Amino acid sequence: MTEAGFPMYVVVDEESGDTLVTAEEVAGFFVDPQEELPEVAFLRVHDLNKSRRRAEDAALEIVNRRGERIGEYPVGRVVYGDMGAESADGKISSVSIRHFDTRCEYPEAAEIWRRWAADAALEKGEWLRWPVSYQSSWLHVVQNSWFTSNRRAARYGVDDVVYLDGSHISTKSGFFCALGEAVNGPGGYFGSNLDAVADCMYSSFGEGPPAAIVWRNFQASQEPLGHVFVDSIIDVMREFSVDVTTC
Repeated sequence: MTEAGFPMYVVVDEESGDTLVTAEEVAGFFVDPQEELPEVAFLRVHDLNKSRRRAEDAALEIVNRRGERIGEYPVGRVVYGDMGAESADGKISSVSIRHFDTRCEYPEAAEIWRRWAADAALEKGEWLRWPVSYQSSWLHVVQNSWFTSNRRAARYGVDDVVYLDGSHISTKSGFFCALGEAVNGPGGYFGSNLDAVADCMYSSFGEGPPAAIVWRNFQASQEPLGHVFVDSIIDVMREFSVDVTTC
């Protein structure tokens, strides 16, 4: 499912546009919120700007094998720490960065980004092939990549009737993964919470809200999602004149 060497992780100075470091792997950035790690380390470094050891406003970009930026994290101030051994051809094995203002609180996102950076297109229902515990991280990657690619919170799909399959929806994150895919195709985004769904419905960009949503296997998803959540999401849809049919 993944391709060795990708994605590339690139730290860029937002003010100057300078690339500070490019590497195949980053350790200590995708972490559980409970973890306290002293630094972020870039491994298998391909490029290093040795003249710049700090930046006050940096971003961590995720780049696929075609050189396309597919994800981005504003990380604020960064300061280089230790550098690993330098090989005969001048390459450095690792670079540590002692200070990152922000990190990603979705530990599984690094593994999912590797899939997104591969050359093969995402497939329908692919998010279901991962463990249920990965669904919030998958949704995070969907949202991050969607907006990094300069798309709006809107419907890009042209089908006026959207078919939502509830047979495998067991979490709220899974619901939003399924909804985004049903509306905008594999890897598609259509909200990550109730307010975000309303923003997508309200948007003047794109195709506007769908005319109807057919929620198949509704009962299978209603119990794990809870009646309050299900009623709220249906209310949001109907607020924008979307005809919701459950079956």
